[in-house]
Amino acid sequence: MPIVRVEMWPGRTEAQKAELARVITDAVVTIAHTTPEATFVIFEDIAKENWAQGGVLASQKKEKK
Repeated sequence: MPIVRVEMWPGRTEAQKAELARVITDAVVTIAHTTPEATFVIFEDIAKENWAQGGVLASQKKEKK
């Protein structure tokens, strides 16, 4: 029973998550030789103030344009 956790910033639509779930499931089924029903994809939206890179909170980084 493969479980794939996807952690990302909020803002993706339900349609985007559905497409990600389908593509990830297809890849796991093909590579790990399992079934779609046995494959779980868990999405967790992490607020930018709870995510840091290089010692700087993502909420404090300037957006690139």
